[in-house]
Amino acid sequence: MSTTTKIERIQGRGCVLRGDNIDTDRIIPARYLRCVTFDGLGEHAFEDDRAQAKGDHALDDDRFTGANILIVDHNFGSGSSREHAPQALMRRGFRAFVGGSFGEIFAGNCTALGLPCLTLDDGDRARLMDSVALSPELEISIDLEARTVTSRAGTMRAGIPEGARGQLLRGTWNATAVLLEAGDAIEATAARQPYIDGYR
Repeated sequence: MSTTTKIERIQGRGCVLRGDNIDTDRIIPARYLRCVTFDGLGEHAFEDDRAQAKGDHALDDDRFTGANILIVDHNFGSGSSREHAPQALMRRGFRAFVGGSFGEIFAGNCTALGLPCLTLDDGDRARLMDSVALSPELEISIDLEARTVTSRAGTMRAGIPEGARGQLLRGTWNATAVLLEAGDAIEATAARQPYIDGYR
């Protein structure tokens, strides 16, 4: 029985978070890096930004409650490589990100969690943001096979690195699941190695 999960399409509602260069320090403050597990990180996503905004932050906007697609600007997730950033956003309920560009390590960490990061050109992204801000209850559909983002604003061509896209479509983004599926092959290979017996 396969333990991998193929991710071909994500549907849901969007949350618009404007601003370039939002780094991982802002996504999850450093004081939460001491946690033993990632449980509960979602409630602390953007905690300092939200406190400073005094309720005027996208994550505190009731119109975006229940949104699972975060729409951002350029260089989202830049800065330190902390895995806690995508973990916090995933535990906040987000299942995909659409933006102008993403920090490379952040995007890689997202892929490892099965969270697609897709890019739109500036004009399309602005139209999508404005459409979602006007009618946040309307659905967005992300099609990884077709590389499109569809909403009331139209169907837009999206960018995603082929390596990440392939992992998501094949279900090989989950390294642990891939390893577990290969258990029999690993055992068979180990049994053929003469130096293994001495360590059993």
